[in-house]
Amino acid sequence: MNVQEFLIDQQVAFDAIPHRDTYDAQRLAQVLHTPGQEVAKTVLLRADGGYAYIVAVLPATKMVDLRKVSNVFGGSRIELATELEIKQHCPDCEMGTLPPFGSQYAMKTVVDTSLTFDEEIVFEGNSHREAIRMQYGDYYELEHPMIAQFAVS
Repeated sequence: MNVQEFLIDQQVAFDAIPHRDTYDAQRLAQVLHTPGQEVAKTVLLRADGGYAYIVAVLPATKMVDLRKVSNVFGGSRIELATELEIKQHCPDCEMGTLPPFGSQYAMKTVVDTSLTFDEEIVFEGNSHREAIRMQYGDYYELEHPMIAQFAVS
């Protein structure tokens, strides 16, 4: 899935922001001069030994609490997926990039509650050199993610 093409097809307003290579959300926030709270990082989680995968979306300034995610998903065993698993599930993206649209890859998406208070979110597109800025409300309407509190400082 090409993120820009997807958003154009869905007639959603967004800004594509080219930038120098960044390999983590905190660095992306610095390069774009955007508060880390408004930069959404995505983390691929493996549930129940790989029977399901979950795209977790949270602020760049926070980390995933695997126990909290497990509770959200009824006690499922939750682990971080590997970069190879990300590449297998998102073959159209550069190694290590994962758009926050799990539904486009037949995966569930969960967004940390703290991101829902932002008017806009910024996230990595299909490469380490492209960011997307869009209204959070538009993102929510496209993805219909589960909302839960699972991020910790």
